[in-house]
Amino acid sequence: MSVTTRAVEHSLDGETFESLLILDDAQPPKQPLVLIFHAWDGRSPDQENFGKRLTPWGYAALAVDLYGKGKRGKTTEECQALMMPLMQDRALLRKRLLKVIEVAQGLPEVDATHIGAIGFCFGGLCALDLARAGAAVKGVASFHGLFTPPALPAATIQAKIIAFHGWDDPFAPPDQVLAFGKEMTEAGADWQLHAYGATVHGFMNESANNPQMGIVYNARSAQRAWKALQQFLAEVFGG
Repeated sequence: MSVTTRAVEHSLDGETFESLLILDDAQPPKQPLVLIFHAWDGRSPDQENFGKRLTPWGYAALAVDLYGKGKRGKTTEECQALMMPLMQDRALLRKRLLKVIEVAQGLPEVDATHIGAIGFCFGGLCALDLARAGAAVKGVASFHGLFTPPALPAATIQAKIIAFHGWDDPFAPPDQVLAFGKEMTEAGADWQLHAYGATVHGFMNESANNPQMGIVYNARSAQRAWKALQQFLAEVFGG
């Protein structure tokens, strides 16, 4: 296996964004592509690491930049300052997400008809918003994502949806989980939810260790979710 990466830049509204394409050169050309949406800190090595874990399954990955080239948060305040403008303007977020699809479809290394997306925390919300926008993607997966729906016109959901959720996640309490299920059902979506007991926010992040905020890595839940993702992607991509 020979995993390579290259930067993928695009512009929107005068802002430059720099994502990272990750693929195994030993795989056949025109691979299915999995978009990876970042958490609140911006594009990070975590995305690249998850992308490298996808390549043995036969997929290319794109670690997506939604904030702008070089924009990264290190402190809680910096991360909030980057994330909140998009949380407060979901139309802008949708515009950026749909632009990413346009860019991804033009990548010569990938099969433009076989695109999916995953995301973590804020990125989980982005994956769900991509489906809510009616984007032409096969499937989306949210890991400890936020469930708050956008106040935007409804679109026909084309993607299959799976959400991996820590039941004790303080950022997505049970009432929001139930509301998400109701939303997806009323939208006629093909959706599923995997909820893990004794699991809080950030359970996929090996460096997460903030019990006071309810953000803690959980190896057992992370392993279960990743295994379920493999099955989900095989289903949506027809493998």
